[in-house]
Amino acid sequence: MADTVVATPQDTAKPRRKAVSEKVFGWLLVGPAMLFIAVIVAWPLAETIRLSFMEAGLGGEEYVGLANYQDLVESRKFHQTIVRTFYWMFLSVALKLILGLIGAALLNAAVPGRALFRVLVMPPWIIPMAIGMIGWLWLYNGYFGVLSGTMMKLGITDGPFEFLAYKQSAFYSAVVADVWVGTPMVTLFFLAAMQGVSRDLYEAAWVDGASRWYRFRRITIPQIMPVIVSMSLLSAIFTFNSFEIIWILTEGGPRGATTTLIVDTYKTAISNFKFGEGSARAVIIVILLGIFSILYLQVLKLVNRKYGTK
Repeated sequence: MADTVVATPQDTAKPRRKAVSEKVFGWLLVGPAMLFIAVIVAWPLAETIRLSFMEAGLGGEEYVGLANYQDLVESRKFHQTIVRTFYWMFLSVALKLILGLIGAALLNAAVPGRALFRVLVMPPWIIPMAIGMIGWLWLYNGYFGVLSGTMMKLGITDGPFEFLAYKQSAFYSAVVADVWVGTPMVTLFFLAAMQGVSRDLYEAAWVDGASRWYRFRRITIPQIMPVIVSMSLLSAIFTFNSFEIIWILTEGGPRGATTTLIVDTYKTAISNFKFGEGSARAVIIVILLGIFSILYLQVLKLVNRKYGTK
C-alpha cells in the first residue's frame, strides 16, 4: 500500500508566503516611480488646476470660478497666440522632418568620411541651449552679425538689417534657430531606422532596375514610416513647449510676434505675478497637447497596422 503524504500547515504556508513576498517586492520596485510621478507630475498638475480657478498673486488667493477661462475664451489676443503657436510648431516640425530625412539618407550612404559627418551633425543638439542661442544672437545682429554683413556685401540690403527687430523676420529667425537645434535628433533617429531596413529589399529592387529615388520612395519611406510618425509627435511636443529659444532671442517680441503659448504663460504667471491666469493658460496647454497626442497616437496605430509593425 502506497504511503500517503499529508501536507502540513507549514508546507501550505510556504507558497502563500512566497506569493506575498513577490507581491511586496513588486510594489517596492514600482513604489519609487509612483512616488516620483505623484510628487513631480501629479501634485503640480493638481495644484495648477486648483490655481486656475483662483485670482492668485503675491497678495493672496480668491476663488473666481471659471472667470480666468472665460477671459481667455473672449480674448482675441489669446486666440492669435494659439494660432501662432500651432503655426510655429507645424512649420518647425515640418522643416526638421524634411531636413532630418535628407540628412539621414546622406549619412546612410556609403561615402568616405561617413563616421566624421555623423559626429559633426550632433553639436547643435548636445551643446547647451543658452550657448547656442547666444551664437544665433550674434549671427542675427544687424551691425556686426555675419548674416547682415554678408547681405550688405552681396547688395541684398543697403545697410545693416536687424533680423530680430521686425515681426516677420523675428518669427522666421526663431524658427530657423529651433530647426537648427532639433534637426540633429531627428536625423539620428531616422538614420538608426534606415540602418534597420533589410539590405535584401534594396538588392532585389536594384536587380529589377529600380532607381535610387524609386527605392527611397518605395522601400525606405514605408519601412521607417512608424519612426517618422513617432518622431514627428515627439518633435511637435518639444517644439510646442519650446521656451528657451524664443526667450533668449526675442523674449516674445517684437510686439508679440514670437509669443507662443508657453511664453505667454511665463509672462503672465512669472513676470506679471498673475498666477491664476497663468495656471489657466497652463491647463489649456495640457489639454491641447493631450488632444494632439491622442490624435497622433491614432495615426501611429493606423500606420503600424498598415505596415505590419507592432
